[in-house]
Amino acid sequence: MKPYAKLTLVLGSLWFLAALSASALHLFENASSRLGGAVAVGAIAPLIVFFGWFGVSRKFRDFVMSWNPTILTAAQSGRIIGFTFVLLEAHRGLPAIFALPAGYGDMAIGATATIVAWKLANPGHRNSFILWQLLGIADLVTAVALGTTAGLLDPHGVPMLYMTRLPLSLVPTFLVPLYLIFHVVCIAQAKRWAVPSRLARQIATSTPIRQF
Repeated sequence: MKPYAKLTLVLGSLWFLAALSASALHLFENASSRLGGAVAVGAIAPLIVFFGWFGVSRKFRDFVMSWNPTILTAAQSGRIIGFTFVLLEAHRGLPAIFALPAGYGDMAIGATATIVAWKLANPGHRNSFILWQLLGIADLVTAVALGTTAGLLDPHGVPMLYMTRLPLSLVPTFLVPLYLIFHVVCIAQAKRWAVPSRLARQIATSTPIRQF
């Protein structure tokens, strides 16, 4: 598994540098000041590579499935950065139709990520763990959909310009697909967990009898 760990780290670093370089070269900006085709390519291409590799390579799939779901879930705490969207909306830097749902949604996921990682990342709470991961995916999909259509829904409203420039351009082109990968991997892992029986859960949570 070590070769895959090194290769994944290298590819992840190259992905980040590519997104950073493209942002620095203003490749994600467009005349309509909304999330355009370049951002879509930057977000979707890594997902195609990852899930394509995951689908065709059993060794890579086994490596990915060995990742620690607690760490993957705790990493979602970085989404507390969603408060930035809300602040920018208050100063007319981003449209409310995108910033408020995306910002508050990200903050909710980010604020609960550590608790979920600590309490729910185990077979005994599989369904709750999967539900939280699905909510995280729903938030990402909603944010992308609103970010893409904000200019169409409100042509004369505040543009999405800040999301096409550094540092926020890294959100749709790096962080969103990365967090989506983490969510999907966690769900795939949780589906493999054996749910303990009701009796086993009662025994595990009961107070042990002291022996005298």
